[in-house]
Amino acid sequence: MHPISAAFGDGPAFIPYLTAGDPDIERSRRFIEAVDAGGADIIELGLPFSEPIAEGPTIQAAIVRALEAGMTPARYLELVRTLAVDAPLVCMTYYNLLAQYGAAPDHRASLEAFVADATAAGVQGLIIPDLPIDEAAPLQSVCAAHDCALIFIVAPTTRGSRLDRIKDAVTGYLYVQARLGVTGARADVSTQTAASLARVADASVPRAVGFGITAPAQAQEIVAAGADGIIVGSALIDTIADGIAAGSSTDAIAATLTEQAAGLRAGARAGAPRAERP
Repeated sequence: MHPISAAFGDGPAFIPYLTAGDPDIERSRRFIEAVDAGGADIIELGLPFSEPIAEGPTIQAAIVRALEAGMTPARYLELVRTLAVDAPLVCMTYYNLLAQYGAAPDHRASLEAFVADATAAGVQGLIIPDLPIDEAAPLQSVCAAHDCALIFIVAPTTRGSRLDRIKDAVTGYLYVQARLGVTGARADVSTQTAASLARVADASVPRAVGFGITAPAQAQEIVAAGADGIIVGSALIDTIADGIAAGSSTDAIAATLTEQAAGLRAGARAGAPRAERP
């Protein structure tokens, strides 16, 4: 069984997102390992890109910090190689970085080179928010050849034949966008979430909900609505940014992240039917 599929095997999966290299490589490593220690089942690790169209202000700021600190695709892969984590790693980035990777002679060779290098470093899945399903075939083929999951995002407005094509193509898990707009922490659970989950109830892979989850109670509510996992990014990145602004030590921020991650994972597990709880 693929490690990403296995991550959903013992209950709802907690999937944190962090931006690689935020605020610098060494502290980023500590923070990634901290959410792993808090019980991450899968870690989405953002490869920073200068035009992150799906991201809200919190993650955009993290991307700026990482880029200003010198993060590049090569340094990203080196960071992945040196992480001491148990959770499988999913790279979330934008298509331009893959299409122009390395010194490959053409577009297809660039995709092949990136996926080969990423999987060799320890990446086991990809999320490319700006890749339409209609143009995904070349990357699907490359990912299949390297046993790399290709995860697609389903928005509240995704329907009809487009939704069917995504459900047929997706591997690993389906990223269910809880609300319209960009990423960012929210105080409520979107009323669109249950309907979005219902539209993909027949998906062949687990369904993980992201965009706006902040607190354990929200995680519990979303899993109770039928999600197989929760994805949390902005709330964790806020913890990093707030800690840096307050002058907190790296150890203190890491400890807070571990505690925060454990609480979110517990919230997700609490939302599962009693018979399914680990």
